[in-house]
Amino acid sequence: MKLYTKTGDGGTTGLYGADRVSKANIRVEAYGTVDELNSAIGLARAHNTRSHKPDPALDADLEYLQNALFDVGADLATRTGTPYEAKITRMDAQDVAFVEAMIDRYQDAAPPFTGFVHPGGTPAAAALHVARTVARRAEREVIRLLHEEDANADVQVYLNRLSDLLFVMARAANQAAGIEEHAWLVKGRR
Repeated sequence: MKLYTKTGDGGTTGLYGADRVSKANIRVEAYGTVDELNSAIGLARAHNTRSHKPDPALDADLEYLQNALFDVGADLATRTGTPYEAKITRMDAQDVAFVEAMIDRYQDAAPPFTGFVHPGGTPAAAALHVARTVARRAEREVIRLLHEEDANADVQVYLNRLSDLLFVMARAANQAAGIEEHAWLVKGRR
């Protein structure tokens, strides 16, 4: 099987279930941004595993999240009510609760939160901050989708929690590396 099919040359793509839509369709934007998020998490994993002191637990959690994001993408790419729905796993409250438990675990390993901090620190932490911002954009895309079409609202909640998780993972990674965070200083540019 060839990787290129040429079916998208006219600016359309197939949703799971074979109906074709514009590549600029809000549903495609939503799952495309989730795919971008998955790649950003992959970059964070690469920085973590290649650091002088890799964190195997962080890598395992990020791998878990990457697998979950494939489920999120499939959820978004499959319209409700189609026969293909039986072949995918929809995100639900249990998925959200699992991420919340991860947030609590990482928050225990991070310094107390006292305000906004500059994104950065170790390469892994900086990549996690980038992933966090992509998660926020993915959430906004899903909200737009929910305003226009029927879709799983649990995906929006999941992405909201995931961005919080990525934030606290970055903070915990910096804490473990002994990297001090820099707080936002109002008018502190001079």
